[in-house]
Amino acid sequence: MNINFFFIFLFIGLVSIYHFFKPIKIEQQQFIDIPLFDMNKFTLYELNKEGLKTLMSGESSIRYSDRYKVSKINFTNNSQEYILNVTAGNGIYKNKELLLNNNIIFSREDGLTFQTGSAIYNKESNIIRTQGKYKASIGNNSITGESLIYNTITRKIKSKNIVMIFQLGE
Repeated sequence: MNINFFFIFLFIGLVSIYHFFKPIKIEQQQFIDIPLFDMNKFTLYELNKEGLKTLMSGESSIRYSDRYKVSKINFTNNSQEYILNVTAGNGIYKNKELLLNNNIIFSREDGLTFQTGSAIYNKESNIIRTQGKYKASIGNNSITGESLIYNTITRKIKSKNIVMIFQLGE
């Protein structure tokens, strides 16, 4: 075998590899929202100098860099005159706000309760806002309406399209 045939064969082999075998084109992916960790059956405690401030528990949660996504959330705020408790099917805890969905039940130690489908609770301003219809009660008195805004500090309620049943004492 002549050395020229060897180099011609090598040249043809390299040209065919260059021509027929293309490298795989790998696209770069941008991951914007990556979970940091996942928790099941958890309880989060927020403490201050006076003691327990808030308590949040849930069936499962996914922690992102800026929020918690929680299913079967149970949130208790002990930082006010009356202890309040909010339960919901799922919620997002982000920047001192709870965005709640699915069968929300809000109850306070003084007897005020209301139920709704969607609400936002701001821990800083202590205001809870419902988005849609709600049903509230305190004792034998009940209110139904739309778009409730309730300040837990001043105990003032703003609402639209309300129907109120008020029981007078004997």
